[in-house]
Amino acid sequence: MFMLKIFKYLKPKEWMMALISLGFIITQVWLDLKAPDYMSEITTLVQTPGSGMKDIWTAGGMMLLCTLGSLAAAVIVGYFAAMIGARFSRRLRSLIFNKVDSFSMKEMNHFSPDSLITRSTNDITQVQMLITMGLQLIVKAPITAVWAITKIAGKGMEWTMATGVAVGVLIVMISFLMIFVIPKFKKMQSLIDNMNRVTRENLTGLRVVRAYNAEEYQETKFERANNELTGTQLFTSRAMAVMMPVMTMIMSGLSLAVYWIGAHLINSAQAMDRLPIFSNMMVFSIYAMQVIMSFMMLVMIFIMLPRAGVSANRINEVLDTDPNIKDGGRSEGKPDVKGEVVFNQVSFKYPDAADYALENISFKASKGETVAFIGSTGSGKSTLIHLIPRFFDATEGEVLLNGVNVKDFKLEPLLSMIGYVPQKAVLFKGTINSNVGYGDNGIGKIAEDDVKRAVSIAQGSDFVEEMEGQYNAPVAQGGTNLSGGQKQRISIARAVCRRPEIFIFDDTFSALDYKTDRDLRKALKDNTRGSTCLIVAQRIGTIMDADQIIVLDEGKIAGHGRHKDLLQNCEVYRQIAMSQLSEEELSA
Repeated sequence: MFMLKIFKYLKPKEWMMALISLGFIITQVWLDLKAPDYMSEITTLVQTPGSGMKDIWTAGGMMLLCTLGSLAAAVIVGYFAAMIGARFSRRLRSLIFNKVDSFSMKEMNHFSPDSLITRSTNDITQVQMLITMGLQLIVKAPITAVWAITKIAGKGMEWTMATGVAVGVLIVMISFLMIFVIPKFKKMQSLIDNMNRVTRENLTGLRVVRAYNAEEYQETKFERANNELTGTQLFTSRAMAVMMPVMTMIMSGLSLAVYWIGAHLINSAQAMDRLPIFSNMMVFSIYAMQVIMSFMMLVMIFIMLPRAGVSANRINEVLDTDPNIKDGGRSEGKPDVKGEVVFNQVSFKYPDAADYALENISFKASKGETVAFIGSTGSGKSTLIHLIPRFFDATEGEVLLNGVNVKDFKLEPLLSMIGYVPQKAVLFKGTINSNVGYGDNGIGKIAEDDVKRAVSIAQGSDFVEEMEGQYNAPVAQGGTNLSGGQKQRISIARAVCRRPEIFIFDDTFSALDYKTDRDLRKALKDNTRGSTCLIVAQRIGTIMDADQIIVLDEGKIAGHGRHKDLLQNCEVYRQIAMSQLSEEELSA
């Protein structure tokens, strides 16, 4: 079912290649089953007095041609199967990557990065292997079996019964696989997910693991996941290891039975009938092997199909997921409103959560204003600003940007108006230039002068120009060759380089020292006039000069105003301020 569903992503050209392959498979089977006829002819000629070598060479040449033709057909089928599998897997990887790019945080939390990585790699490989092997085996095996059975029909009831017994044993073995082994193959993909999760946790949290001497704990957790996966793989491998000798024994036993039955038939037959019986025995033994080989191929498919089916289901889950955040119809806001953000009685709760993370939030940030958000940990500061670029959508109320509900915007033009700097700086493998001028930035390719200007405003010129290569200096994956403060300044420069209407700083300045923090905010104020700044901060010193300060407490607005006003009329703000600054500093 799942395999059939995923085949809708095959292109017409690939279906055409599959049909051509089918023609070559039929040709291959016909040639494979035609060769024994020439073997029978050679056997008869050898036993017939007066036969010439010319006739034997002719029959032998035809048999050789059948073999070479079968080989050529097999090579062509293998080429087409590999081509279809590779093209199909490439398309699936692109589709999954593009689909994940469209996911909101809700979908990302549902699947988890570890599972998405497995689905993009291992699961697609399983489907590719099934297509590559299946095109050669799924089609060939039943055709060969049916055709071979029609060939041997009527050539001897005793031989037919022996073949039937061998096939019956094979069916019992296949049933055993279906009942006991196949469920283990289905389980294996989820175990690989778990293995990836444990490994990824250990790698990303390596510093914490070492700092807390938790290596032994992590090793135990890894061993548990590893042993569970290894145990499942060993079970399936042992079952396969037992199956192959048994199948070889069945094939050898069937050959022995055919010759033993043939010997009895020849011994009891009259002289005139012995040659046809001997000829039939030779042909029957070859056809019987073809039947058994067909069932062996079917067993291989039965082994691959369940695991590939599970993988196809997991791939379909991703591709069929409808993103929660959808495009609206507008490309721009109202022409007479620029750089304005309005929250109108906004409430929000996370998916499946019982309580609201934000309740009845209302405020207005006009063009050029700096609006700051402060509050205790978990008060909803980051959640609030995440509603503007639509990482989540408001549960109730409206978030307006330039006079238009953000849900009515197309995502691309909406995000092009925003310069977002997250709490944790995210850098990509490349250079300083490629990271600062990252993405389309809403205006196309970024000139190097714009990059230098943005880095200068972000107070990063000093360390960037000391790096080897300066603005073309390499940046490692995740920015691991830079300090936390350096990464944060490059991340801020990326937003500045975009020249957005609205800046969103999500606790961005926490990795900076006080002097750099002050200089950076002054440079931002001097060089980004006309842009609206929304700042989430923990430090009072960062937001004292803001035009508006919104104090959040348990998802609600506990205070709203300027610094001096809030010191007098907002107890929550005053407590935060007193915990960070002295009375003299606050008065100043």
